Amino acid sequence: MPKDRYIYPAIFNYADDGISVEFPDLPGCYTCGDNDEEALRMAKEALALHLYGLEEENYPIPEPSPVNKLKVEPNQVVVLVEAWMPPFRDEMKHRAVKKTLTIPKWLDDLAREHNVNFSHLLQNALKEYLGINEKQP
Repeated sequence: MPKDRYIYPAIFNYADDGISVEFPDLPGCYTCGDNDEEALRMAKEALALHLYGLEEENYPIPEPSPVNKLKVEPNQVVVLVEAWMPPFRDEMKHRAVKKTLTIPKWLDDLAREHNVNFSHLLQNALKEYLGINEKQP
């Protein structure tokens, strides 16, 4: 069962051109920032997105390493980064996704003449077809 709160150590690597961030326990989870504030904000977002992907694919979520077991270079520091998942999961469920569809040209022409908003119309038609009366979670 996915947890609502995760805390993982991140290694902030300071260089002349900014701060790169990596999560030793989460291969492929990287980000960066121009300053501490931006690097931390980006790290929280990268962590939540990475964990969400693991959850969605039903991959195991590794335990975070103890901070005192991590070895860093002089230009690096370990920062604990928190991901609070409930609002992130909700945001991901409501994000817009692009769909490609095909309709006859004559119908497309007629719809454009009447200024049809295809996205709005498709959403409403799907809700009606599925019997959905309210915004879904």
